[in-house]
Amino acid sequence: MTNVKNIVQLGFGDMGKGIAQVYLMAGYNVTAVDVNSEIIEKGTNYIKTGFQKLEEKGILPAGSSAADFIAKLKTSDNIIEASKNADLVIEAVAEILNLKQKLCKDVIENSPDHCIFASNTSTMSITEIAEKCNKPENVIGMHFFNPAPLMRLVEIIKGDKSSDESMEIGVKVAETLPVLRGKRYVAKVLKDRPGFIVNRVLAPRGIYTNYILDMAYEKGIPWEEVDADLSNPNAPMTALTLADFTGRDIAYHGGLYYAEKLSSDFGPGKVTKMQVEKGTLGKKTGQGFYDWTKGRPQPDLSKKAGIVNPDIFTAIAANEGCRILEEGVVSSWKVIDEAILAGMNFPGPMESATKNYERFASLLEETAENLGKSYLKPCELLKSGKFVDMV
Repeated sequence: MTNVKNIVQLGFGDMGKGIAQVYLMAGYNVTAVDVNSEIIEKGTNYIKTGFQKLEEKGILPAGSSAADFIAKLKTSDNIIEASKNADLVIEAVAEILNLKQKLCKDVIENSPDHCIFASNTSTMSITEIAEKCNKPENVIGMHFFNPAPLMRLVEIIKGDKSSDESMEIGVKVAETLPVLRGKRYVAKVLKDRPGFIVNRVLAPRGIYTNYILDMAYEKGIPWEEVDADLSNPNAPMTALTLADFTGRDIAYHGGLYYAEKLSSDFGPGKVTKMQVEKGTLGKKTGQGFYDWTKGRPQPDLSKKAGIVNPDIFTAIAANEGCRILEEGVVSSWKVIDEAILAGMNFPGPMESATKNYERFASLLEETAENLGKSYLKPCELLKSGKFVDMV
């Protein structure tokens, strides 16, 4: 098996620079590639500052300095040259399929025969990304969660033609990567399906969220009261603050993606469409659910609207967890819960479902009928409870 030493990071923006830092922390040689010189400069400064802070906090291994790690970073604007000695190349560029396909093709044609091309895509098919290169067996998904130095999860995704060896290399490399909080968790995605594990299981909760937002808007319920219903009091951000921070356009395009791939029931709701049309996209535009022009909002959650049933969110996620078990994306419900905890910092739905699947199935039958969303109907594996033994 290939002994991976040289990593090439394609795309050195917010996601890419975090991934590059993680590889450097693990001791790999990293070449960061980006065509934008300003992004290269910002990414390099981010890496230097990050390691200097780790040194100041005494987090670096004994006998090593920030300079030792920074010295392993090179930068380039030439993907062809950068790929020549690469053992593994990971892309974190914009979610544009033909761009990812071109990068994949260029890397595979100009790198050593053993080189693995990994995509950090959160949505796109690894199989489709690999279909225009001449060694699809060398292509896998390697999905980090943002920010990569802090979030524990890496999903390693098998495309239809990915070899077992490529998957094994991806897993072994991911297991070497340190994380600044807790312990790294590597989840194998056994089948290339939309959203993989975490994003897929959580995606259909958006169907219920759209229903709540649209109903609240029609009834004139203040967003703070809706936020109080939706939010976990222990979370670092309220639900609607986080929605603004992420960007309402992200939610909009995510809804369109799942509507195309899984069901029209995922389509963006009226409120989300309105926000995109008006350009009130959240933090990036200064206005979303809240006003961001004076900094991060601090919504008053003292009064609840009383229109949200939290159990519906859990039931929807558990049902989707059972769906990906049916599809063979994973073989264990425990992997789903571990992945969500490692990637999102809150518990997954499956352990609760092992005790409550009959109630969840009944609740989903009612919810699907009330919302007119047939996708929310319980699948056979949830209704039967047979997933309980899939540990």
